[in-house]
Amino acid sequence: MGISDRLLGKKNVNGRPRIDAVQPPAALAGGEVRIVGSGLRPPELRRPRVHFGEVEGAVVISSDDFLVARVPEGAMTGPVVVATNGQVSNPHEVKVAVPIAENLHPVTNPALDVEGNIYVTFSGSRGQKVPVAIYKIDTNYTVKPFLAEMMNPTAIAFDREGEMYVSSRYDGTVYKVAPNGTMSAYAEGMGVATGIAFDREENLYVGDRSGTVFKIARDRQIFVFATLEPSVSAYHLAFNRHGDLYVTGPTTSSFDAIYLITPQGEVSVFYRGLGRPQGLAFDAENNLYVAASLGGKRGVVKITPDKRVSLEVAGHGLVGLAFAPGRSAVLATTNAIHHLSWGIQGRSLNE
Repeated sequence: MGISDRLLGKKNVNGRPRIDAVQPPAALAGGEVRIVGSGLRPPELRRPRVHFGEVEGAVVISSDDFLVARVPEGAMTGPVVVATNGQVSNPHEVKVAVPIAENLHPVTNPALDVEGNIYVTFSGSRGQKVPVAIYKIDTNYTVKPFLAEMMNPTAIAFDREGEMYVSSRYDGTVYKVAPNGTMSAYAEGMGVATGIAFDREENLYVGDRSGTVFKIARDRQIFVFATLEPSVSAYHLAFNRHGDLYVTGPTTSSFDAIYLITPQGEVSVFYRGLGRPQGLAFDAENNLYVAASLGGKRGVVKITPDKRVSLEVAGHGLVGLAFAPGRSAVLATTNAIHHLSWGIQGRSLNE
């Protein structure tokens, strides 16, 4: 007997609540979703019950035509239903991200190699020496130490040959890291080095949170590529399929911008209106996804090429994301990594 049958008792469909939509359609545990429909609150004004699969979630706000519910711990992708006075609504699917590694400290996007292994930092506070700087999470979600000797590892990127590069906001160096975990300095003097990304020609771009985006050519010549306002935490970088660089750098404002920098280094504001935008990634359709707040709600925000904006994943503490094989995504919060079967194809790095 399913949860709907148990809540219903007798299947009296008269006066059943109805769910028309759930916004956003995906969440982490603790995230809040808005359920839209009709008959969602009993006439007696008693609070309805909301079940995510077998697990009951907390109702934050309720009315007849919408309610806000918090996704509970232990919830998984599947149906959500609303029960009022013994009547149960039609089920509506909600995608829920599953935690795969905890007790970490990422400060930007996780990174995946060509085999689908996930790499994530334990960045620590400025100047803190931690036992393990980078962890490797294999395709079976086994977490293993990968790199120990780096101070404040910040962003990770792979080139087309599968070589790993890591920035350190401690010493302003970008390191090249071999598969066995040995590392060597690739570029120095990058200020407070944060986000890094490769373009199609394999030039490496590095964000210095004090206001500069550097370009490092394949012969390791270093250029000042663009100048932006300083960030209070980090720059985060991602290229779209046309070769434009998109940059976030949260400030003290609650109305921050995403910058677009052309291959010629021309800077413009692509979109303004997000709270603390951080890690970002593109899907195969050139839609941009950003870990940010939209209208005071934290999660993953989608921005289409024509600048239509929507919250697509609800969740607290999100700092970055990366698309993964199987039309899925890896989401990073301030202390954990989650896997979301999203149904969205990420942009290929070979485009």
